Amino acid sequence: MGEILSWLFVILTFLLASLKTSKPKYQKVSVIIPAYNEENTVAIVVDVIKKVPCVDEVIVVDDGSSDNTAQEATKAGAIVISHEVNKGKGEALYTGYKNAECDIIAFIDADIHNLTSNKVESMIKPILTGKAEITKTKFARESGRVTELTAKPLLNFFFPEITFEQPLSGQFAARKEILKKIHFEKDYGVDVGIVIDADVLGISIMEVDIGAIEHDMSPLADLHLMANEVVRTIMNRANKYGRVTMIDDIGFFIRMSIVGLSLVILGLFTIFFVKFIPLSVGVLVTIIGIIMALYYIIKVVVQSIMIYRKTPRGNLIKSFVKIHFPLIISLIILILMISTFLGATTFENGAISIEPNSRNLIIFTDASNSNNNSISVRGPYTIGTAIENESNVIRMPSDAMMTLNVKVNDTIIINDESYVINQTSDFERDILRLPINAKNALHLDDGDIIQNSRIVDVFDKSKIHHELGYKNVSCIEKYILSSKQERGCTYELIVDNISITNSSGVFKENETYSLSVDDLNVGTFTYNNSTIPSQNFTYENHEIQLKFNNGNFSSKKQFESNFINLKFK
Repeated sequence: MGEILSWLFVILTFLLASLKTSKPKYQKVSVIIPAYNEENTVAIVVDVIKKVPCVDEVIVVDDGSSDNTAQEATKAGAIVISHEVNKGKGEALYTGYKNAECDIIAFIDADIHNLTSNKVESMIKPILTGKAEITKTKFARESGRVTELTAKPLLNFFFPEITFEQPLSGQFAARKEILKKIHFEKDYGVDVGIVIDADVLGISIMEVDIGAIEHDMSPLADLHLMANEVVRTIMNRANKYGRVTMIDDIGFFIRMSIVGLSLVILGLFTIFFVKFIPLSVGVLVTIIGIIMALYYIIKVVVQSIMIYRKTPRGNLIKSFVKIHFPLIISLIILILMISTFLGATTFENGAISIEPNSRNLIIFTDASNSNNNSISVRGPYTIGTAIENESNVIRMPSDAMMTLNVKVNDTIIINDESYVINQTSDFERDILRLPINAKNALHLDDGDIIQNSRIVDVFDKSKIHHELGYKNVSCIEKYILSSKQERGCTYELIVDNISITNSSGVFKENETYSLSVDDLNVGTFTYNNSTIPSQNFTYENHEIQLKFNNGNFSSKKQFESNFINLKFK
């Protein structure tokens, strides 16, 4: 008895030790090669696959070939299973799958001319390492007409979450237990059928790039047949998984919901921004839109819940998001619009006031006037009180400066009072701070809103001293802001053969203008746009030249008679 117990103890100890040192379970791999009249290439494909270390079994399914495909495959060392008649690629794959003794199955075409061990291993390895349950391949090739013209458009319509580059690649690998959940089509629809089933059932599927491969080019008749079978498979799966209902019924409800939301947006826009349409019309359009949107959004929600309950989960949520995306965007637009109106709402003396102010989109068609910013959003600007101890300072947002063509430290003269232009703080980007005398002269009050297009009108007839210059020469350009746009002229100021500045504005025809240095007049000229090409002046040992170039553009700057004052640093 004691001897028996001793032996049992030894055996138990051995078993425990073996369990502790046991390696991960070995996973057997079979490769299925469907072949129909492929005697020229099948042996080459079999030979390559047999050299792959992780492959244990190679099965060629001869799908009713009329040539020596079966004999060539047998000579190459493959297990050959023959169909008496041609049954189709899907039937061949299914026959191989049912007869394979394995944990993992790979499906590889028999007509690949440049197949390598690395290509085979790359599609099997993610399954061996647990990164995916199914792998499909993508590769560079010459053809792909059925994929691009048939499969992808239909998949994008019914299964928008499927975004593989090559859903019809033909080369697959999968765990055998996973393939039990998938329905094998009998024909060329088998490839896309596996992709759709895996997606809908939530099976992890990975697209693996195996590089370039060389296939036999299919004749047009075969491509026509393939396209028909692919279309049939996608449509059948779309019906089976409720995607036709999703696109048809839910699609209609979504479109009508968007129409309702659009009517709400149109009605609100009419109420606030379109003066010539009566308020009652805008309110009526808004109410109709609200009723319509609510009715169809409820329909969308109910139908979506019904489909969600009937259909395998998998990646259904991704499809829902893509199908509902236009509706989601319309809702976001409406929410933003309503939030804008609520932000412009005030309560005062028993009245609710909603006064939205939109920004101004500026698009320059003349690059010379754009300040290198041909498209921008500017304003509106709110009038505010000047900062304490800044009675001679006007603080402007940079957008307003660009519109007025001024900059920091320029001088603006309003009713014979001079103000230095400075920039507002970053957190006050749309506040225009004016001293009280400037506000009175411009007939403005705190809280007034000025659109960007009106800011020149507000400062109409104000004088600007605009600082220009280059290195050791500074230049003050003097002009009057004018809301009346006139044809302008460009000029270049050259000092000692160095271009100081290029600027533009309006010179009045036949009027006399002067150029000063340190406020001393050094010369005058009479402007005539047809006869005055340039003017030359001399100051001490400096040569000063003005070159004029007439342009066909409007300008809000009218130069003063003493339009340039130079200073040599």
